[in-house]
Amino acid sequence: MRIGLIGTGRIGSFHAGVLARHPEVDALVVTDTDAARAAEVARATGATALPGTAEVFGAGVDAVVIASATSAHAELIGRAARAGLPAFCEKPIALDLSGTLGALREVDRAGSVLQLGFMRRFDAGFRAARAAVRSGALGRLHSVRAVTMDPAPPPAAYLPLSGGLYRDCLVHDFDMLRWVTGREVTEVYAAGSDAGPGMFRAAGDVDTAAVLLTLDDGTLATAAATRCNGAGYDVRMELAGELDQITVGLDGRTPITSAEPQGPPAPVGPWPGFLERFAPAYEAELDAFVRVVRGELPNPCDGREAWFALLIAEACEVSRRERRPVTIAEIADGAAQPVG
Repeated sequence: MRIGLIGTGRIGSFHAGVLARHPEVDALVVTDTDAARAAEVARATGATALPGTAEVFGAGVDAVVIASATSAHAELIGRAARAGLPAFCEKPIALDLSGTLGALREVDRAGSVLQLGFMRRFDAGFRAARAAVRSGALGRLHSVRAVTMDPAPPPAAYLPLSGGLYRDCLVHDFDMLRWVTGREVTEVYAAGSDAGPGMFRAAGDVDTAAVLLTLDDGTLATAAATRCNGAGYDVRMELAGELDQITVGLDGRTPITSAEPQGPPAPVGPWPGFLERFAPAYEAELDAFVRVVRGELPNPCDGREAWFALLIAEACEVSRRERRPVTIAEIADGAAQPVG
């Protein structure tokens, strides 16, 4: 199998290594707007660096992996669809609902495959939590608490391009709420703080956010995120039911210290970032994509999943700005719906 990789930044470089090692991938071609960076990744992985996306699409590839800048995702998804090529794309498809819808319609018209990069669906802890909820082991689920905490802010130049904390960061938690519980979010009440570094205020973004979400069966969930968690990278989900309670993301590297005299000690090597924490999940999602391309597996994360997670993020932005609860129906009613 011949794979084309578009984008060789931090996550693209990681994907290049995974694909180069995959036993079913015979050849890998890569490109990036930074030609020197693409050449370096090619040398490190044994791939072939090409001058641009046109050359990748003309290189006889069987599929493409899109890890470029977010602004290019929708156009590249459409290009892959028109070429009849299965595509894997890092989230998001686009930073707005209209751009997301346009790309999804291109995929639908072409009848092609789009797998979205919600890597937490391939994490062992989240998969175990999903199985526990679906099996009834927790009893009636009444509360879910999710956190995503980055150890340090991203570069200031990234913030205006990110879509904001809800779309860029908490969107993973919104996807996990749906995927783990099997329920839909009906209403959100969001708040945010820009009391941290001034670059967040300059970008019209927040560095810390909290959301109260109501699910369609009455389950209450909270989701919190920050860009300024100096203790380390912390992603957890707690699910509490009438019979039991479980936690995802609690291990010897969770960057949290107990204040209890008999509590566990502080972690020796807390998680430094998302690539280290979710490396096995990133590998698993690309392995799944290769199997999808080979016809061995149905698509495990269709691109439409981005639409539903983005609806929640959009509702959060309205809620934060207008300081009121916002229903998902209110946002969905104002947008055209994806096909299929």
